[in-house]
Amino acid sequence: MKPNDAHCHFFSRNFVRTLAGERGIQGDDPVADACRILAWEPPGSNRELADRWVAELDRHQVGRAAIIASVPEDEESVAEALAWHPGRFVGFFMVDPTRPAATDRVARAVTELGLRGACLFPGMHGYELSDPRVLHVVERLASVPGTALFIHCGVLTVGARKKLGLPARFDLRYSNPLNVHPLALAWPDLPFILPHFGAGMFREALMLGDLCPNVHLDTSSSNSWIRYSGLTLEQVFARTLEILGPDRILFGTDSSFFPRGWQRPVWAVQSRILQRLGLDRDDRRKIQTVNFDRIFPPTA
Repeated sequence: MKPNDAHCHFFSRNFVRTLAGERGIQGDDPVADACRILAWEPPGSNRELADRWVAELDRHQVGRAAIIASVPEDEESVAEALAWHPGRFVGFFMVDPTRPAATDRVARAVTELGLRGACLFPGMHGYELSDPRVLHVVERLASVPGTALFIHCGVLTVGARKKLGLPARFDLRYSNPLNVHPLALAWPDLPFILPHFGAGMFREALMLGDLCPNVHLDTSSSNSWIRYSGLTLEQVFARTLEILGPDRILFGTDSSFFPRGWQRPVWAVQSRILQRLGLDRDDRRKIQTVNFDRIFPPTA
């Protein structure tokens, strides 16, 4: 069974350059200097990074992956990777609705650049999901068939910022999955994706998913938030299956930088959990492959 990965970050040269700029790194090659601090291998050009990701997916026998432009206004990087390897990637991009022309950027990303998932991080960028600027973004996204809205709720940490000594003034008040409820009701045909099972707001994510059949949870990362919950990851999977069923769970890893590459341990742990829970092969395939292909049908 070849999995699809619904959650990978495309840490492009522009992404690293943005963090280097925040850190005040100057010189001939601030990207290389930042990568030395981070202990990352420099990403190279967008095509080189895309080639490396395809080789990594092949090495681990992964079918397709969603790759996320992980700072606002970096959608061109993912678009170039997508154009270079259209059959292997689904393009996601971070958008900050409070920035000027955010709606126009979303429109261009999904109509001209071929990207399919807009990613909101309200806790990171400090806005209510009821903000009219958010509604304009969602309305524009939903007008294009085949798109989805990714909303990061719950606890948010960015390891690269910590390593670079950058502040992470993320506001949990904006990160409650219940705030997604009016949006999911207003756009019932738009798939909503919450990563990491709600990232610590698991109960609220389940409530949202129970009320809104267009809400999906992704399984990505080590899910270290479970230390707040008193649950094991196996219990998290079992509860999610009980309430959402296997059709609205998307396997993901939260893979990001090299040389670490694709996070096979996440795949191994989660595969064992699904087997221990007694899921048959068809339901395992839904979570690990089929649901992703249903929301983002292959185009090449």
